Amino acid sequence: MKRTYSISDLTEVAGSVLAHAQSKVLLFYGSMGVGKTTLIKEFAKQLGVEDTLQSPTFSLVNEYEWGDQKLYHFDFYRIDNLEEAMDIGFEEYISSNHWNLIEWPEKIVGLLPQNKTNIKLTKNQDGTRTIELNNEK
Repeated sequence: MKRTYSISDLTEVAGSVLAHAQSKVLLFYGSMGVGKTTLIKEFAKQLGVEDTLQSPTFSLVNEYEWGDQKLYHFDFYRIDNLEEAMDIGFEEYISSNHWNLIEWPEKIVGLLPQNKTNIKLTKNQDGTRTIELNNEK
């Protein structure tokens, strides 16, 4: 899936990600300020999360529960090595069969599962964004 969109299309784009993702592990790639967290907030809303999502930049992970489901939102921008991800129990999170939404996954390549959905965001000169979704098994 590849699509160019504006902020007014965010609800539709998040729904399309939900429809096309073949894994509950979603990896969000893109430069600072491209809209990764904004897309994740809309995605969580569509899943049914009622809490307001906050970026987990300093805590590394924020957890959200609704019903019997959970969503783990990771931001690995500030980590220096894989050990930091291991120290928060990343392997347990990733094997939980709950939603795992990961910003800056390139920082933890050695810990990522085979079954995942890669989401690459780029900012275009006209202010729109382009999203590319690729499922890996």
